[in-house]
Amino acid sequence: MPKITKIEATIDLRTHAPIQKVKKRRTAGYARVSTGNDEQATSYEAQMEYYTKYIQSNPGWEFVGMYTDEGISGTSTKQRSGFRDMIKDALDGKIDLILAKSISRFARNTVDSLVNIRNLKDHGVEVYFEKENIWTFDEKGEVMLTIMSSLAQEESRSISENVTWGKRRSFEEGKYSVPFKRFLGYERGSNGELVINKEQAAIVRNIYRWFVEGRTVNQICQELMRQGIKTPGGKEKWQSSTVFSILTNEKYKGAAMLQKSYTVDFLSKKKKANNGELPKYYIEDAHPAIIPPADWEIVQDELAARKRFGTGISAQSFLSCKLMCEDCGGYYGSKVWHSTSSYRKIIYRCNRKYDNDVRCKTPVLTEEEVKELFIMAYNEYMGDRERIISDAVLLCEELSDTSKIEAKLEVRKKELGESADLYRLLITNESSTSDGDDFQSKEKKIYQEYSKLSDEVSDLSDRLAEINSRRYKLESYIESMRTRPNLLEEWDAGLWVTMIDHCVVHRDKTVTFVFRDGKEITE
Repeated sequence: MPKITKIEATIDLRTHAPIQKVKKRRTAGYARVSTGNDEQATSYEAQMEYYTKYIQSNPGWEFVGMYTDEGISGTSTKQRSGFRDMIKDALDGKIDLILAKSISRFARNTVDSLVNIRNLKDHGVEVYFEKENIWTFDEKGEVMLTIMSSLAQEESRSISENVTWGKRRSFEEGKYSVPFKRFLGYERGSNGELVINKEQAAIVRNIYRWFVEGRTVNQICQELMRQGIKTPGGKEKWQSSTVFSILTNEKYKGAAMLQKSYTVDFLSKKKKANNGELPKYYIEDAHPAIIPPADWEIVQDELAARKRFGTGISAQSFLSCKLMCEDCGGYYGSKVWHSTSSYRKIIYRCNRKYDNDVRCKTPVLTEEEVKELFIMAYNEYMGDRERIISDAVLLCEELSDTSKIEAKLEVRKKELGESADLYRLLITNESSTSDGDDFQSKEKKIYQEYSKLSDEVSDLSDRLAEINSRRYKLESYIESMRTRPNLLEEWDAGLWVTMIDHCVVHRDKTVTFVFRDGKEITE
């Protein structure tokens, strides 16, 4: 008969510490609250005090310290510096046991929770969740942990969806807010509304004015820093993206586009630009404007024009954004002749002149010639100022009446919704019961009707947007006509941008200036 000798365990299965050696477990506490209000602050302080005393009162534990995160969501560990420091110290062998109030305080993300706990377990570090009474070294611990983490994750999903639903309801009601501390030009009113900050608004107006006068975004950044003006976030250095954001933000014209982006999922917090996946809400006259709406539209046109030539259009070359070749319809670009000699000068010619077998025969123009011709065209144009204003006002009134298009759009939207409902009913009720050919025939018919209505809605929306855009531009044009000088004696970059839509350069070196109201003058 074989002789069996039992060799007693010398290492604790849970703690990985020698059984014979009595050693205090180095214990840390972790506390987190996810918002910064007073009630949560009280909870945060209570967790800190409770776990400090709790650990110190246990004779088998040695208090290492408290690791904390305040005002940070639990759905991901990436943004929690206190949590990351605690995990690092534990993996470095400085902690044997971690105490947390509950799984939801530790992490609401099942993946984060399990990955970190298994990693800690591999390094001999246990976690105790007091509320659920789970010890992660216990054989039942991981099963319970998986279940509880999943419940916590679903709780977080529910909260996120409720918050999202609330925001969208607010959007539908025209309610919105801005980050006032990082939003130049406005401050919070007594009821949370946007109120113009006069000092900051002057900076915003300067940024728009400098851009219209031909400065690049980089040049505007340099000017702001030269004047010692701080960014919306209070920094000394201005970035091009900040200035570009100010130039393109519709809130400066008193409007608000809501739900420009959305959160892809509640765990990653990753945001994505809303390119039609969700509805947007556009509110006109939402708050006082710093930049007149029509002037804002002109700046958008100018941004689009400069984009065709790259973002580095300088004050010396932005003329080319409006010069077009009669032969090929392409744009003129600035070139430097005799760049290294005393005869150096900037000229403009068609960018496609040498692209085709038949070369464009339109001439080269100098910057001085373009400016001189513009002054002549402007003075001729302004000689008929009163009639031009009168015609523009009448056209503006015509463009203001969009009631027929809006009514038709509402009808088509309703029909589109009904078509979508029919499709859903078909899929729900007949996809598994109807004859295959019959089902496909019905589905095809409904889909074709839906597509047709969808295209109509899109076309009507585009027409409405185009009419409103033309109206805005005309309103700005009328205002500028009333305030501009009758006689222009020297070059004015602002007038060039705000009054000229484009110019056509002809072979005989004449230039047709097309003003924003459509009037053409050839010089």
